[in-house]
Amino acid sequence: MNEVNFIVREPLLDPKQRVIGFQLSWQHPEQTTELSIGDFSSLMEFVAEQLNDEETGFLLGDSMLFLDAVPELLRAEGLKLLPPKNTVLILSKKDFTNSSTLEAIKELRQLGYGICMKDADLSTLERSFFAQISHIEVQFDAGNFSSQAKMYAALKQSEIRMVSRKVANWHDFDACAALGLDSFVGKLHLIPRPNPAQKGLNSAQTTILQLMEMIRKNADVQQLETVVKRDAALAYKLLRYINSAGFGLRTEVQSLKHAVTILGYSPLYRWLSLLLATASTNGSSPVLLETAIVRGRFAELLGQPYMSKTEAENLFVSGMFSLLDRLLGLPMSEVLSSIQLPESVTEALISRSGIYGPYLALAEACELNSMLVGSLAESLRIKPIDVNKAHLSALVWAKNITST
Repeated sequence: MNEVNFIVREPLLDPKQRVIGFQLSWQHPEQTTELSIGDFSSLMEFVAEQLNDEETGFLLGDSMLFLDAVPELLRAEGLKLLPPKNTVLILSKKDFTNSSTLEAIKELRQLGYGICMKDADLSTLERSFFAQISHIEVQFDAGNFSSQAKMYAALKQSEIRMVSRKVANWHDFDACAALGLDSFVGKLHLIPRPNPAQKGLNSAQTTILQLMEMIRKNADVQQLETVVKRDAALAYKLLRYINSAGFGLRTEVQSLKHAVTILGYSPLYRWLSLLLATASTNGSSPVLLETAIVRGRFAELLGQPYMSKTEAENLFVSGMFSLLDRLLGLPMSEVLSSIQLPESVTEALISRSGIYGPYLALAEACELNSMLVGSLAESLRIKPIDVNKAHLSALVWAKNITST
């Protein structure tokens, strides 16, 4: 693949706030440099290689991948390596006026690929286009709700999915959901949905924090088991996580004591940080939790070649905790006062500094399409291809965890 481009992502949510896909974009450190068709094709080959397995198939399950495209890309060899039912190419309305492009679109649709039309005026869009597209981008306008509802009514009768852009807040997202739109949410997913009914930690989270503190102090495993047994659901979920794709253990872990015997205390701490986030009952969007899991795993993978196993696991904890304030509905200062973390982890959380901070900042930049991606990777001496591998691997890992 082209070795200077970074993959950045944006989540796509359905009206029920579920993450149903991602738009993957390519960011070049020099934004004035346009990608060639060869670059596009090799990048798609790379994505296909990372997200497909010969035995199990597409590794992101039923998730959709949206990719910005240009007409010349429609016949690129790299495209054919991506699974048709999970791949949607985004094209401008003007691209449909070229007969050669239109023929390529029809061929791809027959193969099962999705086509998303952007830059279209729905009020004047001819129905003849409906057969050639699976999705259409709409620009949601909160101040013009009723007229948009009428405009979208015709599309609702078809099989075309409507996708909204520039959703600025959760109120607008709810309006989009009421109209039946899927939504690219940009940075909105980092804003927790307010829930006045939930204040402070629930009982499960209090128990998890107690366990994390006990592990930090190397408490006896029997003491840990005594605490875990107070909450059967918690114990069950913890063992389910440990036995998931996270470790690839040859034997199934049957108890907390068994887990400690096989893994030691340090890995257990990372699973508890994951469990702490998933035990949230504050009504936060599922995308926030998935983002935290991806961020934690992404940061861990970035640091693994340069750190000890324990240090890399601290990177995972740093990534998870970086969104824990939003998941728990508490200020970060209160979260940090609830548990004693290594100083290096606290530095990363507060100022993205110390040994872990730059890795966390790089993982964060790739989810926010920040222009700092290239400079952060360069400062850590991590090649774009390795950043991209870690990024896609983290998406797959998070998909396995959230479906556990």
